[in-house]
Amino acid sequence: MYGIIDCDNCYVSCERVFRPDLEGKPVVVLSNNDGCVVARSNEAKALGVEEGTPYFQLSQLFPHAGITAFSSNYELYGELTGRIIDIIRAEAPAYFRYSIDECFVYLKGMDHIPLKTWGEHLHQKVKRWVGMPVSIGIAPNKTLAKVASHFAKKIPGYKHCCVIDNEEKRIKALQLYPIGKVWGIGRKYGARLEAMGVKTAYDFASHHGDWVRATFNNIVIYRTWAELNGEDCVPNEEYAKKKSICTSRSFNGMITDMESLCTHVSNYAARCAEKLRAQQTVASMVGVFINTNRFREDLGQYWNFNEVRLLTPSNATVTIVQAAKEALKHIYRQGYHYKKAGVVVMDIRNESPIQHDLFGITPEQYLKLHRIDEAIDRINRIHGTETVVLGAQQYTRKQGNGKADVFANAIKHDFRSPNPTTRWSDLMKLNRGATNKR
Repeated sequence: MYGIIDCDNCYVSCERVFRPDLEGKPVVVLSNNDGCVVARSNEAKALGVEEGTPYFQLSQLFPHAGITAFSSNYELYGELTGRIIDIIRAEAPAYFRYSIDECFVYLKGMDHIPLKTWGEHLHQKVKRWVGMPVSIGIAPNKTLAKVASHFAKKIPGYKHCCVIDNEEKRIKALQLYPIGKVWGIGRKYGARLEAMGVKTAYDFASHHGDWVRATFNNIVIYRTWAELNGEDCVPNEEYAKKKSICTSRSFNGMITDMESLCTHVSNYAARCAEKLRAQQTVASMVGVFINTNRFREDLGQYWNFNEVRLLTPSNATVTIVQAAKEALKHIYRQGYHYKKAGVVVMDIRNESPIQHDLFGITPEQYLKLHRIDEAIDRINRIHGTETVVLGAQQYTRKQGNGKADVFANAIKHDFRSPNPTTRWSDLMKLNRGATNKR
């Protein structure tokens, strides 16, 4: 049996850990640069707040709703969800973290334990120890576990844990589950299936496998069909590591100069390197793309992409940043107003063993870069993200006297909450004036 533990409204739940006064009130979390809504509490959803709603429209659309908005605080979200993973590690025989708010567990050898009781206990433990609600779906494979987690989250009677462990439950769950929400189907194929009259997961699962192969010619779609019919065929974590990693972001405003653009790209490249190290992989290709604002028809439009191949596959921040800067130099054009950039690392493989190129860096240099990254990652874990960065990652702005002023972050986050669990400066302070009354 497999289980998936999913944090309920993850970003909002993280914000509420240190703001219990917001329980039962509409709360939203905004995208980078406070652009639009990316997470909503149940209360905000009930009001009709849609994902992707621009922040500036909230006060117009819901003038008297009292919605509280937070800027994205990934440092806080990563730390709190990491605590949940620590609890899962102690409660399950094996686990695989699928995303920031989802974790698969393998429940082999737990046949003697009532899994429904185990799931309810896990929910209670996470809520008590971390302060965040999670929902657990349990089934014979990962796809059905995702289906079960949907009902665990939506139907209070399940007490945050739903188990699909027999044919009757499987059929009933699939009959109630829209095809567009099935893990592995996606929006594009979901719309195509609905146009064919396939409305639910059960409709899809009822088709013959030969029809699925002939219609889609897609191994992922076929595996999804097989799992909906009870088979276990989605690869485990060794096959689930990302084959490419992209970090991209729209700017707060528009950028015209190469220096500012290079700083943004350096930050995205550094983030890609961190993600590579987190999954113990290296990349052989680093790509960069830039584009202008397609909604500004009064301005010139430009989009381009370039890639650089590394002689020796790497996950070192210095190496990835240098390659990204080199790729950017070949596509940057003066005279354009750039709105977005991104870095993509590709041709990803396990970090060990690595074949060194005769004309690349030496094994000694590779180990030196590895030790530097280990030290920086450790410092940033202890003192907060971006405590130590490369010089290329530091933004500068011109002062009135013409001198440059270095500052840490050019991202707009006017409503960002503190990080009391990772930064000494953000530790919670007690009110000395408070008195206990009996």
